[in-house]
Amino acid sequence: SVHGGQWGVRALMKEFGLQKRVAREPALDPRKQTGKGYDPMVYIEQILLTLTSGGASLADAERLNDDQALKALLGIERFPDQTSLGEWLRNVGTEGWQALRRINRDLARWILDRAQPGRYEHAGRLECFFDDTQIEVSGPSFEGARLNYEGNLALSWQTLFVGPLLVDSVLGATSDTKESPSSQEAGKDVSSQLPHLLEQNQDLWKGRDNHLYTDSASSAGKYLETIHSHFKGWSVSYNKWTGPLETQAGQLPACAWSAEEKIKWRDGSEHRGQYGWLRHQPGGCEHPQLFAVLKHQKPGELFWQYAFVTCQEQDRPPKMVFEHHRLKGDWERLLSELLRDLDLHHLPCQALGANRVFYGLATLAYNFLQALKLIYLPAEHQPKRVRTLLHQLLLIPIELKRHAHRLKACLYIPAGWVVWWRGFLGDLLPACRQLSRVALSPPVG
Repeated sequence: SVHGGQWGVRALMKEFGLQKRVAREPALDPRKQTGKGYDPMVYIEQILLTLTSGGASLADAERLNDDQALKALLGIERFPDQTSLGEWLRNVGTEGWQALRRINRDLARWILDRAQPGRYEHAGRLECFFDDTQIEVSGPSFEGARLNYEGNLALSWQTLFVGPLLVDSVLGATSDTKESPSSQEAGKDVSSQLPHLLEQNQDLWKGRDNHLYTDSASSAGKYLETIHSHFKGWSVSYNKWTGPLETQAGQLPACAWSAEEKIKWRDGSEHRGQYGWLRHQPGGCEHPQLFAVLKHQKPGELFWQYAFVTCQEQDRPPKMVFEHHRLKGDWERLLSELLRDLDLHHLPCQALGANRVFYGLATLAYNFLQALKLIYLPAEHQPKRVRTLLHQLLLIPIELKRHAHRLKACLYIPAGWVVWWRGFLGDLLPACRQLSRVALSPPVG
């Protein structure tokens, strides 16, 4: 089998206590007679193993049945086919999806408690990130799909990261309500789940120095008040409803601006730029908000242009707010990598409830891979993305041999990883006796 690394993933699931957590959630077992059919842990483990070995669909999950060695290693006689998987995803329903969200929050807390803080904090601060991703679909048969702000049929996947962990998310229809009811220019609200997600997960960052990054989709006054109530620090892009801000910035005296400097712009051009502070009370806010403002001018242009970021009260220069907020790009890249590495751009089912459960399991799979990296991998491997972990660490050959009524697993591991695998399996599988012999492959050529 090429799925030798799944032995380690399963050991990590056991260390967390996934099976016990699943057993405590009756909503994940929709069977009327528990003595018939598959235990819910079989469905969950099958999808998790599929996603952590490079698979992406229910058909990929069914193909695990072709791997006799993997089934013997896991002690599973047969995996469900894709029809059974689809039925289970649909039958679990909203209560089962909520159960998976609770399990994922417990997993995130478990990882944060065990990993070295320096591996998931930035300068001693636990950073969080909220964003919406549009999962585009083709055809009208996907439940909940609606036209988004680009005119494409899509579902909205609103996600919340705490450190590198995807702690919670909600997949659903793009809201019919506007971002700001009082604005004629406002588009559809794609941050409607932000208050709910912050309320449900706030214990993960409370008591720590924390910071939230988010984009202009969450800059409506009602969301700024919510962010203020949950975080010590935040920075929110503000490029909507900027008319009053631009008027106020244009009236600031020269002494309110920093010294002029050259600024490298996103398109590679060089702009003149100055930084300043101003206060403004957006609609929906109970109090005025602090804004860092950058006025910049491209060579040959007559008028200044403005960029705004709203943030917490602070004594730093406004330039530092913009430099700090640029780190949001790292979080956007992390979300993009998650979507590509687990192939979450494609919905597996037509029913919204089934897709929510599948994305809940994808979140669990992603966080187990992050746990493997944050808790067990050496420091030099911390920058690795999920796809690299799959290819270099989990997709390794394994051969099973039976001798004297015992099962022996032979892992074919690159020489540089032998010591790490010995320590990792020794920690997570102490009941398994490791053989001291290491067979080296003969040189090629």
